[in-house]
Amino acid sequence: MKRLLTLLAVAIAKPAHAAGLTIFAAASLTNAMTDIGALWAAAHHAKPVFSFASSATLAQQIEHGAPANIFASADEAWMDDVGRHDLLATGTRASLLGGDLVLVEPRAAMHPVTLGPNFEVGSILGPTGRLAVGDPKSVPAGIYAKQALTKLGVWDRVRDRLAPAASVRAALLLVERGEAPAGIVYGTDVRVSPKLAVAGVFPADSHDPIRYPFAVLKAGDTPEARAFLNFLHTTPAQDVFRHYGFTKP
Repeated sequence: MKRLLTLLAVAIAKPAHAAGLTIFAAASLTNAMTDIGALWAAAHHAKPVFSFASSATLAQQIEHGAPANIFASADEAWMDDVGRHDLLATGTRASLLGGDLVLVEPRAAMHPVTLGPNFEVGSILGPTGRLAVGDPKSVPAGIYAKQALTKLGVWDRVRDRLAPAASVRAALLLVERGEAPAGIVYGTDVRVSPKLAVAGVFPADSHDPIRYPFAVLKAGDTPEARAFLNFLHTTPAQDVFRHYGFTKP
C-alpha cells in the first residue's frame, strides 16, 4: 500500500507538460508546425500530436467534440465559427501569421503570368485542363481563390473548370501529379514542392487578407497548451515560420 501511495504521489506531482498536446492545424502549416513541434520536444516537453487538414474539417471536428488543445486556422472565419460555439479559451486567440495567394504550375513547364484584371485563363489551362483549388465552399485557400478570381473578372470563365480539393495541400498534389496544369495555393505551399513553381502572385487587394489565427480550446486549456502558444511567438518558432515563407499578419 505504501508503494502504491508513493507511485500515486509521483503521478500527481508529474509536470503538466508530460501529458503532451494535441494540435489541430491547417494543412498549409504542416511543415512549419512539425518542425516547431520538434523544437518543443527538444526542450524537454512531450512531443505534440498534430492533426493537419482543412480548417473547415478541423473546425467541424472540434464542434462535434473532437479532443484537442490548440486550433490553428488558415482564416479568421473558421476560428470565428468555433468561437460562436463558445469553444475557445478566453484571451488566447491571436492572429500570428500571414501569407500570399499564388498561381502554381509545374516547374518544368512554368510560364510567368501577370495576374491582373481579366487575365487569360485559357492559355494556362489549355483546352481540357482544370484549375486545382481548395473547395471554394469551405476550404480557406479556395475561398480566397474565388474572391481573387471574382475580383479580377475571370470567375465566370473558370468556375466550370475547377478541380476542387479537400485541402490546399490536396490541390497542390493535383498539380504535382500532373492531374491539373495549374492550381491556386499559398506561396508557402510551393516552398515544400521542388516540382512546382510560382507562375504569378495574386494582388493582395483581390482577396481578404490571409491570416492564421491560433487559440487554445476551452476543453483542452492547460498550462502546457498556453505555454506552447506562447512558444510560437518566440524567435526560434518565428524563424521556422519565416523559413517557410510565412509573414506577419
